[in-house]
Amino acid sequence: MSEQMNQENGFGSSLALLDALGIGPVWVRRELAVEEVQEQAQQPASATPIAAPVEAVGAVEQPSRAPVEPAREPTPVAERPAVQAPPAGAPKAPAAPVPRSAPVQEEGGPPAWLDEMDFAASLEPVLIPEGEDDEPMPAVDPVIARIKQMDWPQLKEQVADCRRCGLCQGRKKTVFGVGDEKAKWLFIGEGPGRNEDIQGEPFVGPAGKLLDNMLVSMGVKRGDNAYIANIVKCRPTDENGRDRPPSPQEVASCLPYLQRQIELIQPTVLVALGKTAAISLLGLDPTTPVARLRGTVHRYQELPLVVTYHPAYLLRSLQDKSKTWADLCLAMSTYQAQAR
Repeated sequence: MSEQMNQENGFGSSLALLDALGIGPVWVRRELAVEEVQEQAQQPASATPIAAPVEAVGAVEQPSRAPVEPAREPTPVAERPAVQAPPAGAPKAPAAPVPRSAPVQEEGGPPAWLDEMDFAASLEPVLIPEGEDDEPMPAVDPVIARIKQMDWPQLKEQVADCRRCGLCQGRKKTVFGVGDEKAKWLFIGEGPGRNEDIQGEPFVGPAGKLLDNMLVSMGVKRGDNAYIANIVKCRPTDENGRDRPPSPQEVASCLPYLQRQIELIQPTVLVALGKTAAISLLGLDPTTPVARLRGTVHRYQELPLVVTYHPAYLLRSLQDKSKTWADLCLAMSTYQAQAR
């Protein structure tokens, strides 16, 4: 009997401690819980009601000194509320990110290995500024724009002070041109030589005398219905001081002056003397020989143009003088056709 009382006293003190901690009903020993339930069952009905019984281990009810919320069972699938679809047009919630270590491929979606790429960045559109895919507009040279508006005095002054290329460094005089400013014939050579650089006039010396004879045979003369000019206005020389053909850059720098002269003169026929004049006016390959350009009436800005040999070349190749005369005859027949 004493042993039983000791056990009950020990149980009571332990139970009081568990109650203080709020976990008493959980740690009730099975055999003690059964005995306590039997004692409570023998008490009269007028006794103070005990707390609602909780299910004990082994289907044995045990008293609870503090109400314990029964464990919630999972709701059956059939009883779960259906998930309502979002209304049309509502923004979709962003999907939870998928760890890279375990990529998941959705049905009908991109393959899982695309998760290793910055897929959004690869689809980001590239904005191209308007007009960037078009060819760039060439810059307008302000000097050329002014040249196109110049009259004869302004043009001569501009040429005399020109510094558009390196030929200005070695020149003595610029060679603007000479002749009738309303001429029907325009003869165009390559560039000034040593004599022309000294005197400031085109085609002087032996080559100039030959050209004068050619003009007389055509019924014109220097200063009378004929104008003589060059592609470049300054003498091109090499490192040894000898004459050379002008470079494409030098031609491009000086050609606007000649173009304005042509606009002011408004000739009927142009005669290109030599290869440099022909390829510069016609925009041909520099390797094109004069022999290939002879015998044909070309066009420069709707004006007829005939190509022949340069007088300086004829002084070294006398056998080609007859070919030059044939070219001049073609130019005269073209002039007569234009005059009708």
